[in-house]
Amino acid sequence: MNVERRNVERFHLELPALLSMNNDKSANPRAFEVITSNICSGGAFFKTDTPLSLETDVKMDLILPIEKFKTGKDKRTRIHVSGFVIRTEKQGMAVCFDRKYLIEPY
Repeated sequence: MNVERRNVERFHLELPALLSMNNDKSANPRAFEVITSNICSGGAFFKTDTPLSLETDVKMDLILPIEKFKTGKDKRTRIHVSGFVIRTEKQGMAVCFDRKYLIEPY
């Protein structure tokens, strides 16, 4: 039996995101595009064939299309957030978000 342990509602939402390792000090930091499978206020599951290692610190830019919300002249908004990998599977990885984030036009 699979028991749900989350305290916040999770949404099945596919959003484009740019993911990079937070602690990569090389001249060419590793960054790649992924798509969320589901998301909540505490984290998201990202579809990828090459999940990062557990506890890897990451930075993410989640891209939200906002044309349908008619909130202003910008057509997309970016949510910049950081976090770390808490679970990996064949289909991708789960990332827990930090509490700090930035929302800005993209």
